[in-house]
Amino acid sequence: MNTIVPNLFRKINDVQYNRKRIELHDGDFIDLDFSEAGSKDLMLILHGLEGSSERAYAKGTVRIANQHGVDACVFNMRGCSGEPNRLITSYHSGRTDDLGLVLEWIQNNRNYANIFLVGFSLGGNILLKYLGEQGGSVPSNICSAVGISVPVDLNDSAMELSKLKNRIYLYRFLRTLKTKSLQKVRQFPESDLNEQHLLNSKDFFQYDDAYTAPVHGFGTAVNYYEKCSSKKFIPEIKIPTMLINALDDPFLGESCYPRTEAEQNKHVKLLIPERGGHVGFVESWPLSRMLWTERKIAEFMFGGKEVD
Repeated sequence: MNTIVPNLFRKINDVQYNRKRIELHDGDFIDLDFSEAGSKDLMLILHGLEGSSERAYAKGTVRIANQHGVDACVFNMRGCSGEPNRLITSYHSGRTDDLGLVLEWIQNNRNYANIFLVGFSLGGNILLKYLGEQGGSVPSNICSAVGISVPVDLNDSAMELSKLKNRIYLYRFLRTLKTKSLQKVRQFPESDLNEQHLLNSKDFFQYDDAYTAPVHGFGTAVNYYEKCSSKKFIPEIKIPTMLINALDDPFLGESCYPRTEAEQNKHVKLLIPERGGHVGFVESWPLSRMLWTERKIAEFMFGGKEVD
């Protein structure tokens, strides 16, 4: 319920964006959607799998930032801004290089004194992996980070989603992912991708083995999951970071609750509420109101000042 209802029925109508396109050196592009409050501070938001700046969870987080007088920006990953990206490669769960490029562009083109980072699901995995990779080298104006419903163990999450009880979510994602990937295969016939292998994939492991891993240089899904799972990067995070993973999240198996890693890192705070689903966390009705996670983001990043 907490996963499905907000995703299908939550509407946020009071957020407007100004889009900025970043042209990349590899010939591709990334679209950033800004909602500005005239601030010297910025919240950068990373969406989840097949998400975008139009998802209610992204808009709700943008609204929280703006209500606290903070500019917000949603990083639409390659191919997620309403227009196909130009290369055969796309985004994936470990694509921290694109996050680095976005942050570099912001540092060079916008004069923000403080930057706050929020990542949802796949975007949260990218965020935690980036912070761990950077360690003490994170830009000094990046103040804090929050990850919500993060599959920190990608193999564990793929196995959980392959279970019969979660097939509704699996099929929904695979339908759009396969459509995009088949377009890529046909657009780039010189690639070694097997179209039938892609068509026959029935779970994330098979899909990632057919497309994500070979296209992005990982070879196999096993290697992709091993290299890109953020769990092993959590011990190296050096800025205040909060991770919220609900116990009833249908996307997460037991290994996606990194209790030991969080306990051993003074910079990381792990919250494991009993309920919340996947990027759900409905606290009150109507659904247009603030989610529980949005309240927690405000408390963690802005010192507890509440606006509703």
